Order: sequence, then C-alpha cells, then structure tokens
Amino acid sequence: MIHIGLTGWGDHPDLYSPLSTARDKLFDYSGHFPVVEVDTSFYSIPSETNVRKWIAEVPDHFQFVVKAYQGMTGHLRQDNPYETKEDMFEAFKDAIIPFQQAGKLAMILVQFPPWFDCQTKNVTYIRYVKQQLKNFPVAIEFRNRTWYSEKFMDGTLNFLRQEGLIHTVCDEPQAGEGSVPLVPKATNERVLVRIHGRNVHGWRNPGNNEEWRKIRFLYNYNEEELKGLQKHIVALQQQAKDVFVLFNNNSGNDAAKNAKQLQKMLGVQYEGLSPKQLDFFEGE
Repeated sequence: MIHIGLTGWGDHPDLYSPLSTARDKLFDYSGHFPVVEVDTSFYSIPSETNVRKWIAEVPDHFQFVVKAYQGMTGHLRQDNPYETKEDMFEAFKDAIIPFQQAGKLAMILVQFPPWFDCQTKNVTYIRYVKQQLKNFPVAIEFRNRTWYSEKFMDGTLNFLRQEGLIHTVCDEPQAGEGSVPLVPKATNERVLVRIHGRNVHGWRNPGNNEEWRKIRFLYNYNEEELKGLQKHIVALQQQAKDVFVLFNNNSGNDAAKNAKQLQKMLGVQYEGLSPKQLDFFEGE
C-alpha cells in the first residue's frame, strides 16, 4: 500500500475551500490525502487535548506521522524545558499515546541534525531512543552523508534492520556532508519517503535567517523528476508492506500539486477520505 501525503496541513491553500477556517483545515486536508506529518511536534510537544481534537477530525483509517521533539534529536542545545531526558521522552509519549490507541499512528519520525554523523556514540544514542520509544514504530532520518558512505552504508541499513527501525528514504538537494543521497532501501515492513525538493542553493543554512526558512523547500518537481521518484517508490513497494510518501517542498505551495501528480502516475486511489467541500484538483 502506498500512502501519499504532505508535511503539515496548515500551509496548502490549494486544498481548502474558500469557506474554510483554520480549524477546518485538517478535515479539508483529509479529503485529499490519507496521511499527514505532524511537524509542529518538532518545536513543542503537543497537548493531549490537541491530539484528541486532531484524531476526531479525520476519517477512521487516516494516519499521522509524528515528528519527534527537537530536544530528543539533538537540535535543541539549550533552554530545554524538561529537567531530564527521561522526563522529555515521557512527556512526548504521553502526548502521542492517543494516536496509537486510535490506530492512527503510522510512526514517529526521528530526524537527526546534519552534524549527527556516523560514529559509535551516535549509534548508541539511536539505541537509547529506540529503548525510550520501544512500544512505538520509529523511523530514522539522517541528514549527514557519512551514514551512507561506501564504508558505512551496508552497516547503517543492517543496523536499522536489526533494531526494527524504519528507514527514511530522502530526496533532497545534494549539497555536501549535510545532505544524504536517495537510497531506496526498506529495513522494516514500513518505509518512509520524505521529498524535500532539490533546491541546492537554498539548502544550506546561512545562519539565523528567517528568509532562508522560506526558500529552503522552494522547489517544483517536473514530470521527469516525478517519474524518477515513481520508479523508486514502486521498487520500495516490493520491499515493504506500507510505503509512506510525504512531500515537504511547500515553500512555494508545490507540495500538494506534486503529490497529486505522483498519485496519478502511480494509479493510486484512496477510499474513506473526508468529503470535500471543493476539489481544486478536479479535472487534472
């Protein structure tokens, strides 16, 4: 099964009816796609109230990929509001248990930063994360190329496989050590594909620059590029029971359009979506 969706549901204007309010957006989104990434959980752990509200707004078989809180992945180097790592993980687990209880948790996405390279202490930390999240499906996303170097790639994939971790396959700009190649390999019955665009010049962070955040994922995939992604996804379908595909190239509102194009190429149809108020993609 191929599940296609987007990262977040708030920034895709082409999906919403002109009558929609902010509180309608997740419901409207779930009329188009069967899965979404909760990306706000990276910045702060959501309240149980919000999580239960989200669950109530989507159809029975809708799935959430929940991004791990930044303090869990080493992005947050100071001002952590939790006294201990264990407190932080407990707070995160408490927040997402309702997703799991409702049968709506596809996986937790643990995305490590560009400086998290392939070395023993980091392998040990991944094992620690797995232990903390032992009752949940966990996907690992690397942002450092050393994990996929000729020397380490087989070991990286075997490690994920042996630990029962989900491999996150990335399509992203090839911009040096802080980016990873597309490696279409599944290490679990589920595999996650995150599509970030190919904006090489916008990928590197020039510092604390808000403009950079707006252009980093500014990219519109052309038909040939989508055909290339299609081949990789079909190959992954032979390796895993469920392939989750998330488009993250939304700085220019291209994610929804590209996701719809890929869905059409793959011939995938979804049943049990929320009723649409207005389908802007009808006729495409």
